[in-house]
Amino acid sequence: MTLRPGPSDAGLLEREGVMVPRAFVVAENRRDTRDTVTLELVAVDGDPLEFAAGQFTMLSGFGAGEVPISISGDPAHPEVLQHTIRNVGGVTRTLAHAAPGTALGIRGPYGHGWKVADGRGGDVVFVAGGIGLAPLRPAILEVCADRASYGQVRLLYGSRTPEDILFTSDLHVWAREHDIVVEEIVDAGTLGWRGHVGLVTQLVARGGFDPARTLALVCGPEVMMRYAAQALHDRGVSPPRIRLSMERNMKCGVGLCGHCQLRELFLCIDGPVLGYDRLAPLMARAEL
Repeated sequence: MTLRPGPSDAGLLEREGVMVPRAFVVAENRRDTRDTVTLELVAVDGDPLEFAAGQFTMLSGFGAGEVPISISGDPAHPEVLQHTIRNVGGVTRTLAHAAPGTALGIRGPYGHGWKVADGRGGDVVFVAGGIGLAPLRPAILEVCADRASYGQVRLLYGSRTPEDILFTSDLHVWAREHDIVVEEIVDAGTLGWRGHVGLVTQLVARGGFDPARTLALVCGPEVMMRYAAQALHDRGVSPPRIRLSMERNMKCGVGLCGHCQLRELFLCIDGPVLGYDRLAPLMARAEL
């Protein structure tokens, strides 16, 4: 594996705090779905962790390990840090069961964010799949706080089932109070579900936005993002205006270990948010 030339490992590690977690305490553990929770965390030292929408942290449960988790809270209120976590393994199981008062470690924030302000004066389309709504939530909240600066705003959200839909109260508030068109679609409907059934790319094809002045932000499983980005491009959205949040097995967060390498990119420092103009040739090859 070839790592990018740059500062020595020792030089990076000497930077204050780069590999040392800060102590945070769980203030609230809120269950969102059967396997997903949102943790509200406050810093033990009282200093808020400033972040940009789309960035992630390395979140650790002491004695369990460390995982990269996108921040799902409001950038305007960094004094309460929110992480939405799906219970899928050993470390995430420990984090998902962390009770109020539990001490956790945080490094970061890391990576490049959505830069949603680039969409001011035009339309914004959010395309989310499953827990991919969590990394998009800070960007949506940023748009809500400055709603008059944007044109049409749409959230196209796909889930496995109605029971897997995240942030249901937020969805209603965004639609009712902030004039965001929220369209939901599920892979499999259940009794009483009256919404769309199918793939989120079907909602992209329905339109409702001006491609020439649209900023599209996409997050979800990689296969979903590949097809959603292509559908947005087919609708006429320029590739640099289609931004995706990529996910790899990040370990260090600072470009040292190479676990998150995607050809010439290190997603922890070059991403996780990247333009489709850079990602299209990389996503065309499975398992790259």
